[in-house]
Amino acid sequence: LSPEQSARLRTEKEPGLIGSVPERFKFVEDSAFTVAVSPDGTPPIATYATDAATVVGADPDIAQLIADKLGRKLNLVVVAWEDWPLGLTSRKYDAVISNVGVTEERKLKFDFSSYRQGVHGFYVKTDSPITSIKEPKDIAGLRIITDAGTIQDKIMVEWNRLNVEAGLRPATIIYLDDTAASSLAIRSGRADAIFSMNSVQAYQAALTGETRSVGTVNA
Repeated sequence: LSPEQSARLRTEKEPGLIGSVPERFKFVEDSAFTVAVSPDGTPPIATYATDAATVVGADPDIAQLIADKLGRKLNLVVVAWEDWPLGLTSRKYDAVISNVGVTEERKLKFDFSSYRQGVHGFYVKTDSPITSIKEPKDIAGLRIITDAGTIQDKIMVEWNRLNVEAGLRPATIIYLDDTAASSLAIRSGRADAIFSMNSVQAYQAALTGETRSVGTVNA
């Protein structure tokens, strides 16, 4: 994860593309494309390079390609993930490229351009007896780590509601936004599963061999 990113994909300016941007849209800075990103320390979405300052990953790469196409310099603005809505509405940046899922509520305030599937994954310890989590009844009575205020959080709350209505035990939802803490909770047996971004969890599973996938939800 070198900060130089010598192998980063780049592209050429597309003549006339900037002219397709609506006149009512005003860039934060002349000749620049200012993008908010929230590195959480977990590849492959967005993390810090070895200098602990340069943001690298899939989201910054996409931002760079868009800036290249527009013929503008890329300005990355690091923000806490929960702060991106206020920053965008107050025009602190031109766009947010930071694993923001599309919801009906968000569509009322923001324009979206989807660039990957919103797949969320359930992962368990490699030697866990759990073999599949596909529907609400599968989480009954389990202790599940997820991210507060996210789409996966809403899914967990709704699945718990359905389970209670069906006379099943609700899952215990554990909110952790730190990958290391989540991994420790799984390894130590304090949690039964993690429900989070599938790309991040798949990367961690391949890297460490300590967890495995038992189901995904596309939302």
